[in-house]
Order: sequence, then C-alpha cells, then structure tokens
Amino acid sequence: MLQNQISGKRKAYIGIMKSLMAVSAAFTLGLVVFITLYVLIKGLPNITWELLSTTPSYLSDSIGILPDILNTVYIIIATLLIVIPVGAGAAVYLTEYAQNKKLVSIIEYAAETLSGIPSIIYGLVGMLFFCQFLNMQTSLLAGALTLVIMNLPTIMRTTQESLKTVPQSYREGAFGLGAGKWRVIRTVVLPGCIDGIITGCILSIGRILGESAALLFTAGFAHALNGFFDGLGSAGATLTVALYVYAKEQGEFGVAFAIASILMLLTLLINLLAAYVGRYFKKRRSL
Repeated sequence: MLQNQISGKRKAYIGIMKSLMAVSAAFTLGLVVFITLYVLIKGLPNITWELLSTTPSYLSDSIGILPDILNTVYIIIATLLIVIPVGAGAAVYLTEYAQNKKLVSIIEYAAETLSGIPSIIYGLVGMLFFCQFLNMQTSLLAGALTLVIMNLPTIMRTTQESLKTVPQSYREGAFGLGAGKWRVIRTVVLPGCIDGIITGCILSIGRILGESAALLFTAGFAHALNGFFDGLGSAGATLTVALYVYAKEQGEFGVAFAIASILMLLTLLINLLAAYVGRYFKKRRSL
C-alpha cells in the first residue's frame, strides 16, 4: 500500500513537472514568434528600394540607409579579419601547446569574465583607449577593435571546445607517422574541428550585427557614404546605431521598424547558416 502511494506521488510529480516544462516551452516559443511577427509586420511594408539605395540628405529630408548597410559590412569584415586569427591562434596555443594548466585555467576564466561584461562598458573603454588614448577619434576602426575584444572570448572558447572534440588517437597516429607538432595541428586537428570553428565565427557575426551600445561611443552616428578604407578611418553608423538614431532622436519609427526587420531577417539567416554549416561539415567528416 505504501509503495503504491509513493508511486502515485511520483507519477503526479512527474506529470506536474512535464506540464510546467511544456508551458515554459510554449511561452518561450510564443514570445519569439510574437516578437518576430510584430517586427516583420511593422517593418516590411516600410522597406523600399529608395530606402535601401539612397544616402540621407538633410537638405531634401530624404531618408536612406545605404551608408548604414555599408558601414555594417565594413565593421563586420574588419572585426573578423582581426578576431579570427587572434582567437583561433590563442585557442590552438592553449589547447595544443600550453603546458602550464594553471595558466590555461586563469586565461579561460578571464575569457569567461570578459564574455559577461556589459557591452556599454566595452564602449566606454573603447572610447577612452582607442578613440582618445590612441587618437583614432570616433571611427569604424575604433568600433571594430572594440568588437574584437568583445568577440574574442566567443571565438576562443568555441575553437577550444572544437579542438577538444578531435580524438587523441588522431594526434597519436599522426605523430607515429613522423609528423611534427604544427603539421599534425594543420593537417589533422584543424580539419577535424572546422565545423565548430566556422559555426562560432558565424555566430560572432550575429553578435557584431546586433551590437549598438559599444558602437555608440566608438563608431559614431554619421551617415556618410565612404569606401572601405576611408570608411574605417571616419565615423559611421551601423544599422543598429541607425535604428537608435531614427527611433530615439528623429522619431522616424517607420524607418526604425524597417531596419529592425532587416536585422531580424539577417539574424535568422545567420542562425540558419550556422546550423547548415555545422551539419555539412559533420556529414563530410563522417564520410
């Protein structure tokens, strides 16, 4: 009798927990769907070719986000060109070369701490160090360097975890064939975990794309149309900063929702691309 009562209470407890988890999952899914649909419904009708292809002019009161799109592309390219070699190189060293495990744990702890710092603090430090101390002024390059520091822990940790997934027997087999340390890493280890590295890089693009607080202090608000190198040396607003300016400063909520819908679509595309790349390389590695 006592055993039946305990069994009944256990079943009731499991049923309640399953119901709570189902409600939580439904609430989360509903919230995501609501926000996505709300932004797209409010923003997509405001997206026009004129908005995407023109430069804003204060003389004619015309609004265009072409400079903001190009500035976003510039800052993504500049950030990735710096953060990928540095982050991946640091991960390879910590995983494959470093002998002092205590030092490795300290660096990993520091990286995790960096990933938890609010982005507004990165913006303040970037403004004081890059813009003022290094005399870069407000520029896309200063914003890109700030984003490098922000995304360095992400690249480093994802690369480290990917390197750890490569079986040790692969390394030992390559060493047994007479290959050197760097050759083993270059021809065996890195190809075996390339899926995780690329996925981490793509997810970093999503974070760069959605960052605004750090760029408000470092990249500026300008809507000027420049080439790549000229643009890096001058101030420029990315799409997220332009969204803030149009919504908060100018009250152009139609344009703000249009930019928000573009960012939403790009974020969804990046997440789908990351999942596809991960599956592609995993399938290719299993062949």
